[in-house]
Amino acid sequence: MTWTTLVDADTLSRAITHGGDRPLAIVDARVDLADRSAGARRFAEGHVPGAARADLETDLSGPHYPGAGRHPWPEDEAFARVLGRLGITPAHQVVAYDDAQGALAAARLWFMLKAWGHEAAAVLDGGWSGWNAAGGAIETGASRVADAGAYAGAFDSTRLLHAADVEAALSRGEPLVDARAAERYRGDVEPLDRKAGHIPGALNRPFAANLENGRFKRPDALRAEFNALLAGREPATLVASCGSGVTACHHLLAMEHAGLPGARLYTGSWSGWIEDPAHAVATG
Repeated sequence: MTWTTLVDADTLSRAITHGGDRPLAIVDARVDLADRSAGARRFAEGHVPGAARADLETDLSGPHYPGAGRHPWPEDEAFARVLGRLGITPAHQVVAYDDAQGALAAARLWFMLKAWGHEAAAVLDGGWSGWNAAGGAIETGASRVADAGAYAGAFDSTRLLHAADVEAALSRGEPLVDARAAERYRGDVEPLDRKAGHIPGALNRPFAANLENGRFKRPDALRAEFNALLAGREPATLVASCGSGVTACHHLLAMEHAGLPGARLYTGSWSGWIEDPAHAVATG
């Protein structure tokens, strides 16, 4: 079997124990935005057996450029090397997990792989907490994954939008969906960025709306909810945004799980938008 959106803990556990049609590459993407050292520490304390660790700041982001936001999208060559360090080749079934129901930063890695053209990529539904609740085996210490060498390829740039692309999409009436919590969207609070509010014209659907009891909702439920946002438009017209292009990927994963593929990411998101003082800010 090839998993392309989600995989549950029991299924992954059986694949680790018994193997499958493809070699497995498991990636721990846990991150704490308030404590940048926490991900490495938690990995050493315990991780899914055989996992490698991907760091949001150094592996899943690149150098800053104007409008890139807090987590700039990396260059092709850099990501090719990262995939190699994670032990990922075109043959592998990749499973990413975190401890934020996929939002930090398993869905980010999942979408990066999809944009790379690697279809055999999935997120562990329920993440680290779900793995523990299911009694999954735990390994401690450093990763033992060997570098597989650079995975040559390139991102599909049509799915990666910059601010000017977002403005053009909004002018065409295409939906821009902000995955941040409602209080950040409204501008009531802003714990991470220097300005509060949202991009004028953006709709708000917090990523947590994709979940029920810590797992992704059923595909039919997600399909109905996203179709309401699309209002008759094609899935590929939707642009997902958040604070820095990380949590927004949760919407892209939810949509693909619902059978609505092709939506796009505003890579800079809110933190990239406000880098330009000429950009308008909405609140409320």
